[in-house]
Amino acid sequence: MTSDLMPILGYDAIEFYVGNARQAAHYYRTAYGFDVVAYAGPEHGTRDRCSYVLEQNGIRFVMTAGLTADSPIVQHHARHGDGVKDVAFTVPDAEEAFRIAVERGAEPHREPYVVEDEHGKIVMAAIKAYGETIHTFVDRSNYSGVYAPGYKPTKHQRPADPMGLQFVDHVVCNVDLGEMDQWAAYYANIMGFTQLHHFNDEQIATEYTALMSKVLWDGNGRIKLPINEPADGKKKSQIEEYLDFYGSAGVQHMALATDDIVATVRRMREAGVRFLTTPKTYYDDLRSRLDWSTIDADLEELAELGILADQDDEGYLLQIFTKAVQDRPTVFYEIIERHGSRGFGVGNFQALFEAIERDQALRGNL
Repeated sequence: MTSDLMPILGYDAIEFYVGNARQAAHYYRTAYGFDVVAYAGPEHGTRDRCSYVLEQNGIRFVMTAGLTADSPIVQHHARHGDGVKDVAFTVPDAEEAFRIAVERGAEPHREPYVVEDEHGKIVMAAIKAYGETIHTFVDRSNYSGVYAPGYKPTKHQRPADPMGLQFVDHVVCNVDLGEMDQWAAYYANIMGFTQLHHFNDEQIATEYTALMSKVLWDGNGRIKLPINEPADGKKKSQIEEYLDFYGSAGVQHMALATDDIVATVRRMREAGVRFLTTPKTYYDDLRSRLDWSTIDADLEELAELGILADQDDEGYLLQIFTKAVQDRPTVFYEIIERHGSRGFGVGNFQALFEAIERDQALRGNL
C-alpha cells in the first residue's frame, strides 16, 4: 500500500442479501464446495434475519435473508435481487481504520461497535461504497468463536465436497457511466490504493458493445478491486444490462483462485455449475498466440472444459467465467489459476465479451 495508516490484512467476508438464505447456502455448498460452518437466526436470538456462514479454505461467504416485509434486507432484495451487500476487510484496528476513512472523506455507514460473547470480542465499523454496497472493517484478533457472537456452529451439516477454491483473487464492481474515475479516486484517497491496470474501450470491445475498467489494489495483492463502467456502443453492454437489472452500482463478479483449475472446473461442472461457452476457433488461435513451452497445461483439456488462457511478461493465467448464478443477469463468478501473471486476461477480453453477448442475446437484452 502507499500508506501504512490503514493496513488491510485481507477480505474478511463477503455478505450477500438473498431471498432465501437456507437455499442459497445449500446451493453454494453443493455447487461450489463450501462448508456451512455457522448459523444465526431466531433459534439463537436473532429475530430479524437468518444468516449462514460458508467457508472454503481462505474464502468466507455469508448468506443473509430478512424475515419480515419491512426488513431493510427484504427491501434490498426486492430492489436488487440476490447480491453482495458487504465486502468486509480484516484490519488490525477497526476503530482507527474507520476514523482515517471518514477523515479522508468516506461516508459513515455504522460507527465503531463491539460484539462480545464467551469467545471474546470483535470490533467493527462500516463505510458506504458504490451503490448500496458497504465495506465493514473487522478486527477479530480477540475472538476465537466460529464466526461472531450470535452465530452457532452448524454441526448437523456434513462436510461439503470441496472444489479446490482457495481465496478471493479480486472483486469487480460495475458503476454508472462517468463514475469509474470517481470510485478509483475513492479507493486511492480513502484507502491508499494505487492503480494496477487501466483498460480502455478499445481494449474491451466487440462489434456491438464496449466498457472501460480501472483496477485498484492495495500494493501487495491481498485486495484487488476492478471498477467497470459502460462505454458507447451499438447495443447494450453487459455493464448496462447489469445496472438495469441490479438497479444500481454493485458487485458484478468475484474471482476465486484455485491451484488446479482443470480439476476445479470438472468438479463444478459435475455439480451443475454452468459456464460461458467458448468457440473452437478461440483455441485454434490460442495455439499460436501463446508460448506453450512455458505453460504447464494441456491445450486440448482446456478446450474440452472451455478454460481460457493468457500470458504476459510476468507469467500466465488460466480462467473461466460462470453464467449468472441467480435469476437476474447480475452476479457471476470467475475461476482463476495464476502462474506469475498479475493481469486479468486482456488477451481473452474479445472471446469473453462475445460469450457474454451470446447470453445477452438469448435473454433479449443485447
